[in-house]
Amino acid sequence: MADESGLGRSHSHEKPREKAGGLQARAEIVHQFHESEGYIIDVDNADPSKASGLRLAKDGHTVLIPQPSDDVNDPLNWSRFRKHLILFVVSFASFLPDYGSATGAVTLIPQAEEWGITPDEVNHSQAGNVFMLGAGGVVVVILSAFFGRLPVVFWFLLASTATAAWCAGATTYESFMAARILNGFFSTVSQAGGLMFIKDIFFFHQQARKINIWASFIIISPYMGPLLTAFMTETQRWPVPFWVFFAMNVLGLALVIFFLDETYYDRAIPADEQPPRGSRLARLTGAAQWKSRHLRNTFAQACWRTVSVLLKPIVALSCVFYAFTFAWAVGINTTLAIFVTPLYGFGPRQIGFFYFTPIVAVVLGEVTGHWLHDALARQYIRRHKGHFEPEVRLRAVFLAMPFVVAGLVLIGQCFENSWHYMATSVLWGMYVFGMMVTTVALSSYCLDSYPEASGEVSAWLNMARTLGGFIVSYFQVRWAEAQGTRLSFGIQGAVCAAATLIIIALLKWGKALRVWSGPLNFATT
Repeated sequence: MADESGLGRSHSHEKPREKAGGLQARAEIVHQFHESEGYIIDVDNADPSKASGLRLAKDGHTVLIPQPSDDVNDPLNWSRFRKHLILFVVSFASFLPDYGSATGAVTLIPQAEEWGITPDEVNHSQAGNVFMLGAGGVVVVILSAFFGRLPVVFWFLLASTATAAWCAGATTYESFMAARILNGFFSTVSQAGGLMFIKDIFFFHQQARKINIWASFIIISPYMGPLLTAFMTETQRWPVPFWVFFAMNVLGLALVIFFLDETYYDRAIPADEQPPRGSRLARLTGAAQWKSRHLRNTFAQACWRTVSVLLKPIVALSCVFYAFTFAWAVGINTTLAIFVTPLYGFGPRQIGFFYFTPIVAVVLGEVTGHWLHDALARQYIRRHKGHFEPEVRLRAVFLAMPFVVAGLVLIGQCFENSWHYMATSVLWGMYVFGMMVTTVALSSYCLDSYPEASGEVSAWLNMARTLGGFIVSYFQVRWAEAQGTRLSFGIQGAVCAAATLIIIALLKWGKALRVWSGPLNFATT
């Protein structure tokens, strides 16, 4: 879903084939980003010859990246209210997938009793749902690169709403299993492609804070699901939480219909040659975008985009790091009741209250990140004559990892040594806080490195997160039973600490890897 190029298009909008050099030059014009030089952010300290003629923010010294066009239809020129309304709609839609997925983690036992199977068998539907949250995202970015942003969100969310109702109304395990897998595939649309919208409507210097907001909806959602479901299942049958999830999908779909808009805009095309936007209904359904599809990617190009991005070393390494560190969040979330119920004698209500901890941790992570990521960037810019390198974003990971590692190691001690549940609660919160900060740092780093691939990097990071959790959820409990929680969670903490070596390597050699692997040279930006 992101951007690509087609410099020198003819007046008839025929897209000529360009050489790599022309594509790279066009990408630099649109993004003001050079692999070897990074970004010029602040003109007060920059080389005047490189800063002349650039449009600046209201502060008079921050360079606007990308440089906006003079077209009122350019999303960068939309009002602040409209931009933030779109950000909220995309964030709310991104909240739905993990909320619905985690809802199923609480209903396993009553479903198993109703269908006469084991909870572990019912959990297969949960695992299938989690896996499709990642796999569906890759399909989303391919379709968005070909069709445009808005229609993909609309049709996928429509299908998500229908499958959510199917989950609630299922009367057999086989039916429920199919509904859950399909719902995971379709509901992930904004979660996988959220970076596209942020990149389309906000300038570079605003993006980290907006990613922070969007990511907080994603990270908090798998804890809100069990929290609310635990209270509901105390007095209601298991379908009720899924009907609530269906109602939330209806609300998300309504927000998309009334407030979301197509944000893809090719600034390399002059304003008077831009394709007609069409009516709102035409943009929503994709009819308008279909007429101008020749100005974007062919379907083959859209497919190749996703592959070519993962072949970039820094994206692949970022995904590996994320999979090894975030996987345990999913593992803990889906198995928490199995650990705390016998240890503390918790019932559904107590388990529900326990989920307040990670929710508070995400809020604290959002508040911290609101200042932290920009502060690290500004510090680097001041010391480097107005220049900025994407690797600076990774410095926040070093502040987050102590919380992640200590949280995991000591949670194992809590379970093994029967520490007070308040200690377990605080330590769980520490881990979640660290992962919130880490998520924003990684997302910002990959987006800054390849701004023309906003959708693709978003999808692959989402895939890494869900794939890691999908795998861990299969062996988390058996591992703890076989070796004890002190050792199993201790190893998990050690894995996260070892994975930090990837971040150290990216800080030292990330820029060299970007220069060595070269630009993406997409057909459009």
